[in-house]
Amino acid sequence: MAWISLIAAGLCEMFGVVMINQLHKNRSWRSLVLLIAGFGASFIFLAYSMKTLPMGTAYAIWTGMGASGGAILGMVLFGESKDWKRLVFIGMVLGAAIGLKLVS
Repeated sequence: MAWISLIAAGLCEMFGVVMINQLHKNRSWRSLVLLIAGFGASFIFLAYSMKTLPMGTAYAIWTGMGASGGAILGMVLFGESKDWKRLVFIGMVLGAAIGLKLVS
């Protein structure tokens, strides 16, 4: 259950990052409320997962999901660069997160 919670935390983190971009484009209360809700849910799920998982592993995976997921969503939703070097480094972040899961 902790891993499911950690994945939910990462997905909420990615949603929060998208909402930051949305807030910059459209200064509305809706965007602000969704941003706060996304990051709030992310922290709640992360805290729950850390009851079982080691702090370092949970935090590294949560951060990796947020960073790589935000970059991927930027490419898909907002037309950001899809340069092969950028994709390689995103792959490295994801590979490190998977490696941490395998050794913990």
